[in-house]
Formats: sequence, structure tokens, C-alpha cells
Amino acid sequence: MTTIDILSIGGSFGFLILVASFIKKGKLREEYGIVWIIVNLTLIYFALFRGQLDVIAHYFGVFYSPALLFIVAIAGIFIFLLHLSVVVSKQHQQIKKMAQQIAHLESELNAQITTELKAEK
Repeated sequence: MTTIDILSIGGSFGFLILVASFIKKGKLREEYGIVWIIVNLTLIYFALFRGQLDVIAHYFGVFYSPALLFIVAIAGIFIFLLHLSVVVSKQHQQIKKMAQQIAHLESELNAQITTELKAEK
């Protein structure tokens, strides 16, 4: 095992512990935590069994096997960014709707208070 293998495995385990602590503290939702855990376990697997990456890369016609990791990582990042964009758009619509509902309720409440004040006089 080379130094880079040890650093890769150690870094992945460190990141795995960080993700687990974020999930435990509630700073990271479980659905996103699972994605990060799967990515970490995949990196640990390929660090331990580097030959498997070469086999998979050869199957897909990639001559430099680490390039396959970068291709998959970039594709994963684009998919993840698209998912987050959808989530943000949906939350933006929900916030806008809630703000409109609050403004409407506030208007009704002010009208009711005004009516009650006039009735007391």
C-alpha cells in the first residue's frame, strides 16, 4: 500500500466521520448524508482495490482510470446541483405563497380591529 492509498483511505474515513457528526447534530439532512456516505465508501473501495477501477475504466474505454472518477464526479455534481436548484425553486414558491397568506391575514386582522374599534365608540 502506497502513501497516497493511506492518505486517501484516511481522508475518506475522516470525511465519513465529519458527515456522521453533521447528521447527528442536525446540520445535514439524512437524505444528503446518505449520498455523501455512499460516495465515501466508493472512494474507500477504490483506494483499497485500485485494480477494480482499472477494470471498470477499461470496460468503458477510458485509458486513464482516475479520469473515470473525475467524469463520474462531474456528472454527479451536475445532477446534485440540478436537484438543489429544484429544491430552492420549490422553497422560493412556498415562501412567496406564505408571505402572501400572511399579508392577507394581516389585512383581515387590521380590518377586524378597525371594525371593533369603531363599534366601541
